[in-house]
Amino acid sequence: MRVLGLETSCDETGVAIFDSDAGLLAHALYSQVALHAEFGGVVPELASRDHVRKMLPLVRQVFDEAGLSAADIDAVAFTQGPGLAGALMVGACGGRALAYGWGVPAIGVHHMEGHLLAPMLEADRPEFPFIALLVSGGHTQLVRVEGIGQYKMLGESLDDAAGEAFDKAAKMLELGYPGGPALARLADRGNLDRFTFPRPMVNRPGLDFSFSGLKTFTLNTIADCRGDGELSETDRADIAAAFQRAVVETLVIKCTRALEQEGLNRLVIAGGVSANSMLRAQLATRLEKLGGRVFYPRPAFCTDNGAMIAYAGCCRLLAGEFEPLGVKVRPRWPMDQLAAVGNAQE
Repeated sequence: MRVLGLETSCDETGVAIFDSDAGLLAHALYSQVALHAEFGGVVPELASRDHVRKMLPLVRQVFDEAGLSAADIDAVAFTQGPGLAGALMVGACGGRALAYGWGVPAIGVHHMEGHLLAPMLEADRPEFPFIALLVSGGHTQLVRVEGIGQYKMLGESLDDAAGEAFDKAAKMLELGYPGGPALARLADRGNLDRFTFPRPMVNRPGLDFSFSGLKTFTLNTIADCRGDGELSETDRADIAAAFQRAVVETLVIKCTRALEQEGLNRLVIAGGVSANSMLRAQLATRLEKLGGRVFYPRPAFCTDNGAMIAYAGCCRLLAGEFEPLGVKVRPRWPMDQLAAVGNAQE
């Protein structure tokens, strides 16, 4: 089965074609970073309009790259939620219209299920069951995964997601937009031993996260360093290093606790923050000590992309799921509401 995947949940337009036999045939991504940079964050109306502008040209691009035409497509998958309502509507309306026009089924995909399954696009992919850390700008969740659609939520953020905390700390440090990657780059130049930031909620039982207190600690540290003058570049780098270390070590501690609690030694990490080099290094070291493995999607598939939507959609279409003719989006959509389709890894 060849599936066209459309991702339009926030500020990146992703399109891909996945073949259940041959694998990923083509993918393309357009980022709206430059569009939103002057506003310091995503403007939903502008995001929706830009998806309208870029989606069909990207569809034509992936068809050209794959050497295919509409007649070669067996189904269309699109992100149904969660995400920005207007942005989701662009993909849902476009995906449903293309499927109707081509006479093929369509399927609405859960955005976070797409992230969770993104490592399945790699040659070296995990076997079920495993623990998944979904860590992005909108979500920080630990999930036990028995199979596709078989998800048990173990813990999640009680306030800001880790990626959101990165972005807000970067804004405090006046690093511009998008802030998370900029903070990570600055942290590489900082002194890890100058400041000691708290590791929130690691000294209490459970697998939930909280990063709001860490943001407040960062703000107070900046104020102490600034005094009556300007914050120096050394101060910025050292604060960034301490902040990143605190977030990463908190995530590593919770992942370790989840693996031990569930008696597993396979960990999947996905979402935008999964590209963080310190997080990858520390998790690799910890899993090696536990005699386990950690799996990631390639960097291009850590952020939002069409390939993960095409793959997740293909799995559900092969299981007999499809979308009725109406157009429906789900800006809020708990992942544990998804139907199970078994543990096939087509």
